[in-house]
Amino acid sequence: MTTIRGNWNYPTTVWAGPGRLEEVAAACARAGIERPLIVTDAGLAQHPMTARASALLNGAAVFSNVAGNPSAAHVENGLSAYRAGNHDGVVALGGGAALDTGKVVAFMAGQSRPLWDFEDIGDWWTRANPAGIAPVVAIPTTAGTGSEVGRAGVILNEDTHQKKIIFHPLMMPKVVILDPELTVGLPRHVTAATGLDAFVHCFEAYCAPGFHPMAEGIALEGMRLVAEYLPRACANGTDIEARAQMLAAASMGATAFQKGLGGVHAIAHPVGSWFNTHHGLTNAVLLPYVMSYNRHAIAERCARIARVLGLADASFDGLLTWVLELRQRLDIPHTLAAIGVDDRNADVIGRESALDPSAGGNPIAIDAAGYEAIFRSAIVGVLPTSA
Repeated sequence: MTTIRGNWNYPTTVWAGPGRLEEVAAACARAGIERPLIVTDAGLAQHPMTARASALLNGAAVFSNVAGNPSAAHVENGLSAYRAGNHDGVVALGGGAALDTGKVVAFMAGQSRPLWDFEDIGDWWTRANPAGIAPVVAIPTTAGTGSEVGRAGVILNEDTHQKKIIFHPLMMPKVVILDPELTVGLPRHVTAATGLDAFVHCFEAYCAPGFHPMAEGIALEGMRLVAEYLPRACANGTDIEARAQMLAAASMGATAFQKGLGGVHAIAHPVGSWFNTHHGLTNAVLLPYVMSYNRHAIAERCARIARVLGLADASFDGLLTWVLELRQRLDIPHTLAAIGVDDRNADVIGRESALDPSAGGNPIAIDAAGYEAIFRSAIVGVLPTSA
């Protein structure tokens, strides 16, 4: 087994290895947090790992009113708990929803402007008062979103049914603990969906236009790790090496997508807003449809990915076949219809996909009609022809 324990400082301080939850108090001290609020999701509220974190932090308060697609209401409730307890920082413990909520609560802790004033548009982040941003220690319990190393949080505006990205450079957690023991109890279907989310992050970052060799190198290795270790993690949930490598791959995906994302995320965001689907699962279902639509623009890059993965057919078709077979092997549905999505709002999904910030990273420009066509293809299960 390769070494799966270590510390590094890219893009922030990361402590990786089994059992490192025990260092949460040291992580808070390093981050300058004396009175932390633990932000987690409802499913982990009574979990032993949450109780252990609380005990290690001298009975820190726990806020767990967080849903799979966190909204502004969850943030407001978290802020109320934060202020009522006179806290000075956040320990975000959980999957992407808990991490995003915790980061945004810490960000908003000392702001006087409303949440949507800090959407990731232009230089809106400069509106924030930097001194009002509280520090965060992030502890992921799923290997997917990589939010633990991100400078943003995705929050649902329930009034408009749109997911908004709240961004500020100082939202980056001060310390990240990647403890694979915390992911051992993750069900197989969640392991598969979140793991493919990490793959999509790496894939879209690698295919996004622009010059960013560092991000591309990280993305390639992240995809290789997912290809090697996700099947192992799904086959044996107690495989600590596989769990550790998947946590690393998830953090790598979020680091790589500083370069950009693309059409998969552009569609997944409004689909999640309107149908309350699991984000990672939605990405996993959508990936081959967007790949097919982008084919001519990404064929060369897909051939390179296929070579890195060691596929016998190092071509676009070889990689697409591998993606389809991996999804089937991991019991990922082939259609959006299979996860409760229909075409009632197809035109709305198309328009919102074209406006989503992730759309700017797609290798080719896709208009609302194009996104609607991809969405409809994913509902019925027919791969679209390339643009």
